[in-house]
Amino acid sequence: MFDVERWQEIFETIGQNKLRTFLTGLSVASGIFILVILLGFSSGIQKGVKTQFEQDATNRISVRTRVTTKEYKGLNPGRYIQMRNADFEEINTKFEDNLEYKTSIYNIWGSTVVYKGETGNYRLEGIYPDQQFIENASMTAGRFISKDDMDESRKVAVIGYQVQKDLFKGEEAIGEMISIFGINFKVVGVYSDPGGEREETRVFVPLTTAQIAFNGGDKVRSLAYTVKMSDNFDEAVALSASLAESIESEVKARHTVAPDDRSAVQVWNTLEEAKQIYGLIATIRNVFWFIGIGTIIAGVVGVSNIMLIIVKERTKEIGVRKAIGALPSSIIGMILQESIFITAIAGFIGLFAGVGLLQIVSPYVDNDFIKAPQVDFYTAISTVLILIIAGALAGYIPARRAANIKPVEALRDE
Repeated sequence: MFDVERWQEIFETIGQNKLRTFLTGLSVASGIFILVILLGFSSGIQKGVKTQFEQDATNRISVRTRVTTKEYKGLNPGRYIQMRNADFEEINTKFEDNLEYKTSIYNIWGSTVVYKGETGNYRLEGIYPDQQFIENASMTAGRFISKDDMDESRKVAVIGYQVQKDLFKGEEAIGEMISIFGINFKVVGVYSDPGGEREETRVFVPLTTAQIAFNGGDKVRSLAYTVKMSDNFDEAVALSASLAESIESEVKARHTVAPDDRSAVQVWNTLEEAKQIYGLIATIRNVFWFIGIGTIIAGVVGVSNIMLIIVKERTKEIGVRKAIGALPSSIIGMILQESIFITAIAGFIGLFAGVGLLQIVSPYVDNDFIKAPQVDFYTAISTVLILIIAGALAGYIPARRAANIKPVEALRDE
């Protein structure tokens, strides 16, 4: 029930102690403001990292080979490990039940691509159709490489959006012929990639075509897979880690590489990396919460102190109230109401100031690791609950002290 007289008393008390109330409220507002800013930037960090992982499939396993660094079974170090079609086919057969998408890649860096009078140097990749899903590529025009393209070794190409901009100058690319090292390819698709311009400066052709046209034989430069995901993230991470280890062991065994030679065969497991990064983000967020809550507690202590002073100053008044029949619960309610009011008003000011500042700076914060820091609805509700709890805690001890005041002793108080 709305009690006008009680609210009048609260505003009268605040009016008598303007500076003290302002400074106390400022400490609470500062605590909420700092908490909101920290959580906003925590959210921005999470978005930035998530964007980095979206460049490729999160559940990706990549395999590359280099030069051996250790002697093994009579073979000297310094051997270059060359993977071939047979390696890809053997792994596919052996781990088929756990693999989702798969491709082997034959690439040539700095391939000269010509369209009419325009020339550019781009990375050429001979791939399987599954590369579209492993790379998270989206088609902006046309289609991706198909199984028929592979089977018939067609001279077709899918170009990145940046390649289209460079060579075609805004013109339609589908159906046009481009020359790659003097060999003509028909453009059948244009793709975009979450990784941006760097990932869109590639030209995809069927693997079989690339190996034939550019004297690749049966050589491949790398392998890429995605793991079949389960509903349980930890189980998926465990499966991915186990599969990555098994694939590494398989390639090393096929090419007689020492099991502990980490340089010769390198396997990246993005799902395990994702778990580590997201775990780090969660830790950062918890640290930010800890700092913010600590700052709020400092403000709450200030509110509690001012309420203790108010109770001391109103000892005689409280004694009179109890003498004429006021219940302890009404005394507690009066003090708590004032405490919660001061805390809530100051807290909401800090909340709105923090959210407002994030809205202003958010469009200007956009880099690889922090993107658009903002506070979501869940966080805003959480801070509101913190305000209410903080206000209640700040006033509880003073309220209990007020309720325990004995009328006779209060009336003697000077």
